[in-house]
Amino acid sequence: MVEFSYQDGVLQGAGLRLRAVCGRGGVSGHKVEGDGATPLGRLELLRVMYRADRVKPPVCAVPVEPIGKFDGWCDDVADVAYNRPVALPYPASHEPLWRADGVYDVIGVLGWNLSPIVPGRGSAIFLHVATPDFAPTAGCVALELRDVLAALAAGMTGILVRE
Repeated sequence: MVEFSYQDGVLQGAGLRLRAVCGRGGVSGHKVEGDGATPLGRLELLRVMYRADRVKPPVCAVPVEPIGKFDGWCDDVADVAYNRPVALPYPASHEPLWRADGVYDVIGVLGWNLSPIVPGRGSAIFLHVATPDFAPTAGCVALELRDVLAALAAGMTGILVRE
């Protein structure tokens, strides 16, 4: 296991120290849907998805799969597919994973609110590519693309989010 830790804008582990950004709501031990916070605690890296038309399959310690044009993630607390991948078009509120801005060119699915899924506890907590200005995320941890790839190649298996 190669655990990284996130604290105060830095993701570090496996000898790497990388600039990172978390949710606009900061770090929270009481994550709820829509609060913009990154959940406090250990987030296991479950799998990695990537845009095959933009990047090569990342080298990593977890399963890897390409993102399709019709892939999404449900964030509707009242829907049966809440905090699960869905095929688009999807009738309930969701986030498309095939994005034009490059933020989801590589996505690490982090183990938050998955077993069991509790409606309203937060959805779609990912490791992903930061915007060019490193704007805060909606609750994810984000880095420059090269740093996402470096952390994955170093064998990342999880992130410990600290206050």
